[in-house]
Amino acid sequence: MMFVLSKLLWIVVAPGDLLLILVVAGLLLLCLGRRRVGMALAAVGVVGLCATAVLPVGEWLMIPLENRIAAPSPMPARVDGIIVLGGSVDETVSAARGHPTVNQAADRMVSTAMLARRYPAARVVVDGGTSSLFPDGSTEAAAMAGFLVEEGIDPARITRESHSRNTYENALFAYREVKPKPGETWLLVTSAWHMPRALGCFRSVGWSVTPYPVDYKTTGHFWTRNEIQLGPQLILANLAVKEWIGLVAYRLMGRTDALFPTNP
Repeated sequence: MMFVLSKLLWIVVAPGDLLLILVVAGLLLLCLGRRRVGMALAAVGVVGLCATAVLPVGEWLMIPLENRIAAPSPMPARVDGIIVLGGSVDETVSAARGHPTVNQAADRMVSTAMLARRYPAARVVVDGGTSSLFPDGSTEAAAMAGFLVEEGIDPARITRESHSRNTYENALFAYREVKPKPGETWLLVTSAWHMPRALGCFRSVGWSVTPYPVDYKTTGHFWTRNEIQLGPQLILANLAVKEWIGLVAYRLMGRTDALFPTNP
């Protein structure tokens, strides 16, 4: 139920959707003679869209998330396992086409393949069920495993966790599947902006993993733009706002060990 509610709520609160709703609602109210309220709503929506186009709003929201947790330096000499979280593949298209299809977060898979070759003795856990409201039997784990096999990773090294539908379930179900032993070193691979919440979830289920953030969307500096970019900034803003909301919600539900987790 929580998964469905979060999906439906996000349709309304996503920054791009919300600003568009304000503009449309304002225009409708103007047509109905509610001039003052209609003008106010439309103005807020238009100003929000213009500000997002001119100012690096998406980057401002994203940078604190991406800068929060760094990859280990130096890298561990020995790694027992690598966990890659779902979110980098389109499971439905992959199943329909018979070929693993990645999305804008493909760096999760590229980096996992690189790490698997760097640590040839490490197990690899592909961690993800389906993100669809209406499951069709396809899973992210299957698509991710297919990608890694095509990259030359031995299928015998790959463990699939294909039941989770959110970040907390990623951590909980992977922990139950893997049953990590004390003293083992496990790398957690996910997008840098998602790593704080993911790391908090893994710690909350009792698994002390080593973060390996990838898929950076910004340079890490707060002012690097010199052009108008509404579309890209709305995409960044949508990702960042969703993650900030997720951090607060997960902490309130006790699914993370801190409001804004960081390296130990």
